[in-house]
Amino acid sequence: MSIKNVRLEVMQFLEKNIDSFVENYLIPVEKIWQPSDLLPDSQSETFFEDVKELREFAKELPYDFWVVLVGDTITEEALPTYESWLMDVEGIDQKTDNGWGKWIRQWTGEENRHGDLLNKYLYLSGRVNMKEVEITTHHLLNDGFDPGTDRDPYKNFVFTSFQELATYVSHNRVAQLAKKYGDHKLSKICRLIAGDEMRHHHAYTEFVDRIFKVDPSEMMLAFHYMMKRKITMPANLIRESGGKIGDAFEQFSDSAQRIGVYTAMDYVDIMQKLIEKWQIDKMTNLTDDAEKARDYLMKLPGRMTKIAERMVVTREPHVFKWVQPALIK
Repeated sequence: MSIKNVRLEVMQFLEKNIDSFVENYLIPVEKIWQPSDLLPDSQSETFFEDVKELREFAKELPYDFWVVLVGDTITEEALPTYESWLMDVEGIDQKTDNGWGKWIRQWTGEENRHGDLLNKYLYLSGRVNMKEVEITTHHLLNDGFDPGTDRDPYKNFVFTSFQELATYVSHNRVAQLAKKYGDHKLSKICRLIAGDEMRHHHAYTEFVDRIFKVDPSEMMLAFHYMMKRKITMPANLIRESGGKIGDAFEQFSDSAQRIGVYTAMDYVDIMQKLIEKWQIDKMTNLTDDAEKARDYLMKLPGRMTKIAERMVVTREPHVFKWVQPALIK
């Protein structure tokens, strides 16, 4: 049987449990929070006072913080690209009777709230140039997305396992910083978004864990491939108006590193957590190639740590069109 056919068979095997995945890792629409729960109520008599209060707290947040918050928002707003990519993975399709299609649609429904909420917060804050933010989001959707996984479900689930944890780290750290600067409402917003990301991370790591149990060698090779290639951040093609594809990503990443929201060491830490979660060191019945892949994976965090420790981040922030220059502190 070909590798592709084996993967399809494994996806069909996992699909039998899709309802339990949905029940365990997603929350029904009527029970989960919605963006309007966390923002000033436009139907309330106190709406303008509530917006004024939001804007007053927003004034205390520093420049790099706003850059990161905008970058996180744009990343979340590009969700249509991520959904369309996952819908094209082998074993997943749009048919209503396809369980994986059901998972992707409902996962998308939860994720869609994040960009919606953050976008509205940015708009009400009055601290960013919303048209420039919208242009960047538009460009990111136009420019597409290629995580290097092709249509392989094993590689895609490694990618989503990693990325969901990375977005948890980013949103949770932003929540901590917002609290530090006294913006408790924004802190709550980012903390709730981070909670969703962690639930989704647990789901995708379970998918991979179950694949390891039935097709360990091929799953090991897929994990090895993604780690050797390096995980590409969803917003790596981000650009400002008039810019070239990807020209803003490094500056955005520098802002995140400067304030400790997402660093090179976080990348290594996530890699180590996945290795431990899937108990890579305890895998048995592997092919020779998979054994070599496992050896590479076990040594990789140590190698990446040395590289991360040598990294130098620029001290001066790049002035983005998204954020008003007057905010630089």
